[in-house]
Amino acid sequence: MKRFLHYTRQTVNEADIAAVVQVLRSDYLTTGPVVNAFENALASEVQADFTIACSSGTAALHLTALALGLGPGDKVIVPTVTFAATANGARFTGADVIFADVDPDTGLMRPSDMEAAIARSPTLPRAVYPVHLGGQPCDMTAINTIAGQWGMSVVEDAAHALGTAYNEEGVTARVGGCTQSDMTIFSFHPAKTVAMGEGGAVTTNDEGLAGRVREYRTHGIVRDNFKNGATDDPWYYEMQRLGFNYRVSDIHCALGLSQLSRLGASVRKREQLVLEYDTALSELAPVIRPTKRVPSDITGWHLYQVLIDFEAAGLSRAELINRLHENGIDTQVHYIPVHSQPYYEQSKTPPMPGAEAFYQRCLSLPLFAGMEEDDVLRVVENLKAALL
Repeated sequence: MKRFLHYTRQTVNEADIAAVVQVLRSDYLTTGPVVNAFENALASEVQADFTIACSSGTAALHLTALALGLGPGDKVIVPTVTFAATANGARFTGADVIFADVDPDTGLMRPSDMEAAIARSPTLPRAVYPVHLGGQPCDMTAINTIAGQWGMSVVEDAAHALGTAYNEEGVTARVGGCTQSDMTIFSFHPAKTVAMGEGGAVTTNDEGLAGRVREYRTHGIVRDNFKNGATDDPWYYEMQRLGFNYRVSDIHCALGLSQLSRLGASVRKREQLVLEYDTALSELAPVIRPTKRVPSDITGWHLYQVLIDFEAAGLSRAELINRLHENGIDTQVHYIPVHSQPYYEQSKTPPMPGAEAFYQRCLSLPLFAGMEEDDVLRVVENLKAALL
């Protein structure tokens, strides 16, 4: 019997298990040395000055909004094709979200979409949160240039894009290195290239932002730079902000650190699978085709998304999903545009034609490092049987 192919799946090996067991046998399960080791390794990987690990990608998004001082009356721009957490992080602070449209063939927010969102905002937005959907990078140079013209902060949502790098004036810039942003967030949910069970991180090159993210992560408590006067008392601390318990444990970071050591191999395997999909699917064009590619030196693929002309195929997306599932193949839709969710209907967002066109056609096929070429061919053969 053929194995069930999930649309994504974590890959855990014996080295990962041994790393977690080692922490379980150690003196520290949380706030210990493995958290620092993971932060240092991630900072080195993405070439950022500061990395702050936290409990989830959602926590990371909230922490960036807090560090920027967002609050009621502030506006932030978020592409509507993303997971709800991208918008929610700003809303947790009371800020309002101005949704931006996206390219109908990539799902990525374009510079023109950002400019249109700025024009629609009743007040000048404080920040923009570009999303590297599926692992493909947005045009960060153009987005950062526009943000600079308006005095806006830039926070990259790279939950899908660990390992992605793009060309920046002849130099390879790694997503997370923050060369074109103030901060970047990552997620280490099991669906991601590096899995920690749950976990996230913020990277930045700004020492002040890094300090605020750290404080908000741990209840707003500091153990130096006291406001109530200097003291040598070893137990003393001060709560200087209203913070949160967004810390991540050494257990999670042990798994993440072990997985991070294989990031390059995992990215290369996913790139290979993407090429195999592209080749195998070519005969199904134009009814089904991959999302349009954008320039990048390395794409840390998180999703393999295709665009399907369901009218030409003669069946609905739900029918296709169900047929594939019956044959042991899981698929997913990334994403229902966030502005259409009941909670966000109050934002009175105008029609988003790019996002609607992308949403109506998109489908994520199985993609994870544990797949082989035969798995790709099996998915494509089942698509062929269902669509032709």
